[in-house]
Amino acid sequence: MNNPRLSIIIPTYNRPHLLPRAVKSALEQTIEEIEVIVVDDGSKTPPQLEEHPKLKVIRFEQNQGNAVVRNAGAKAAKGQWISYLDDDDRLLPTFAETSLNALEKTHLPKPVAAISALAVVNNQGEVLQTRVPPTLPRGSYFFLEEIEPQYSFLSKQTLFIERELFLSIGGFDESFRSRVYTELYLRLNPICSLLGIPEVTYHLTAHEGPRVSRNPAFRQTSFEQLIAKHQNIFESHPKGFANFLYSHAQISSEQGQLFAAAKHLIWAMSVEPRHILGTLTWPYREKLKAQQLISHS
Repeated sequence: MNNPRLSIIIPTYNRPHLLPRAVKSALEQTIEEIEVIVVDDGSKTPPQLEEHPKLKVIRFEQNQGNAVVRNAGAKAAKGQWISYLDDDDRLLPTFAETSLNALEKTHLPKPVAAISALAVVNNQGEVLQTRVPPTLPRGSYFFLEEIEPQYSFLSKQTLFIERELFLSIGGFDESFRSRVYTELYLRLNPICSLLGIPEVTYHLTAHEGPRVSRNPAFRQTSFEQLIAKHQNIFESHPKGFANFLYSHAQISSEQGQLFAAAKHLIWAMSVEPRHILGTLTWPYREKLKAQQLISHS
């Protein structure tokens, strides 16, 4: 297609059994003016996909990394807008239409990109969790801002953004192996409003297979790299920074990286001691309240 409204970019690496489902969901959008670009990051076996007039495949012979292949897809795209789909996830048919309609109606300061809600599903398609993103005007700092408890920053992969804007800020930082979306949003949100769409348009599959976001070595290295690169931003948002450190400490603990967990928990306490202490003791305070209610009933 010569002038698609949207280019859906699907990075892939060694997932031949999952990729066709992702591609099918991208091609089944309710608007016609789309193209789908699969970028293969040096898989052992090249993708075997049925030919389709809206489908293009780009292949790297050697593994380049998450950010490189995503940027390659954006550079090859012809659409005014771009979005990304992981090869183990799928889009709902209304993803493009819902995002475009919401963007046409918004009165947020321009430029505006959209993030929609996603559902975390198991291999049987059962919904395990729904994540609804907040709306943040231009000049904000995405995950460092305070938001209402019903909202989540963890639908960031549903980003729907104008291609020229994405390229103008340099796309994803190719020096990062993990945290590529987190880093991108720290550069994007200050110059671009983010419209949170409450409708679910994306299914993220929960599975035990490999994910870059779960690679312990990549996570730790990129976490330290992220803070070093954006130190001034983090220091100007102490509560958000403390929450970020605390969340990282929790995940590090779950992955058995106890030294990293302790290090970042202590760091979080040093940034916002009262807030983190309150976070740590909240479950116990809630349990005590419940026991008191029972004893007085």
